[in-house]
Amino acid sequence: MTATDEPQAPAPDTKDWTWVLERPCPDCGFDARTVDVRGIGAAVRADVPRWQAVLARPDARRRPAPGVWSPTEYAAHVRDVLDVFSGRVRLVLDEDDPLFPNWDQDATALAERYDLQHPDDVARALARRAATTAALFDAVPDDAWERPGRRSNGSVFTLATLGAYFLHDVRHHLHDVRG
Repeated sequence: MTATDEPQAPAPDTKDWTWVLERPCPDCGFDARTVDVRGIGAAVRADVPRWQAVLARPDARRRPAPGVWSPTEYAAHVRDVLDVFSGRVRLVLDEDDPLFPNWDQDATALAERYDLQHPDDVARALARRAATTAALFDAVPDDAWERPGRRSNGSVFTLATLGAYFLHDVRHHLHDVRG
């Protein structure tokens, strides 16, 4: 498939992934219960070169199968996840028990045409946003990790569980692309 072909959109992900806070992910092996929250920023920074290597592959824009994102599409998603979670960290730090704005990752992928994005552009943006998100996690005061925030579906997070949940997303998608 070339980047200009109209791709078959992946099926929307309707799973509630909050279970990863209670047990290891059987796909990628990530165990959120072992995350040291003070190391989230460093972990995000450490993953940037892995994403850059994935995006440097000659097949980075190729979907491995119909309805499965290409490595570039996964990286574009992670780039946007970094923004979403930066916003959520700020909300938890600035407000008491905020309700997070809804984010439809599948609608974003279609609206932003992840399938047409250039791997070099995605790599640069992902690195910038990772630096911002990592710095936010680095700056969380020790007494703020238990501050709560909520999703509209009723899921409640503390800043600590939000960070572990976020880190799983980044790591899981590296697993998806075998980064």
